[in-house]
Amino acid sequence: MTVSRFRTIIYIVVAIVSLAGLADATYLSVQALTGETLGCGGSPDCFRVLGSSYARIGRVPVALFGVLAYFSAFTFATFAAFGYARARTSLILTIGAMFLGTLWLLYNQTFLLHAYCSYCLFSAATTFLLAGLGIGLPPARDRSVS
Repeated sequence: MTVSRFRTIIYIVVAIVSLAGLADATYLSVQALTGETLGCGGSPDCFRVLGSSYARIGRVPVALFGVLAYFSAFTFATFAAFGYARARTSLILTIGAMFLGTLWLLYNQTFLLHAYCSYCLFSAATTFLLAGLGIGLPPARDRSVS
């Protein structure tokens, strides 16, 4: 298998993982924007996290930024899979920003709120997986893998 083919496979996996994160963030955004009660499995911690001041920036739910980030990662991964060179750079930058944002949100849950949201932890795991896949991307030069 060539490095180019391996890289394309990783981009496809990144796109699929991004769709899972997009579904999670979209669910949280819709719930936050409509004021519906989330089905958190009866966990009071989930309600405490999603109802906290850290769940919004101004009037905008943080999950809406997640929707934008996951959609961007999906888009850039798709373009990169088709060979667009700038898409790779944009993908790496997007995943890096997502990773830093996730660290901040995990810090808030752990040290400030002392509560965890299962949807937020799923999003964090998804972002960590995207970061790992991004780190695992081979360089842009084509060489055969032996």
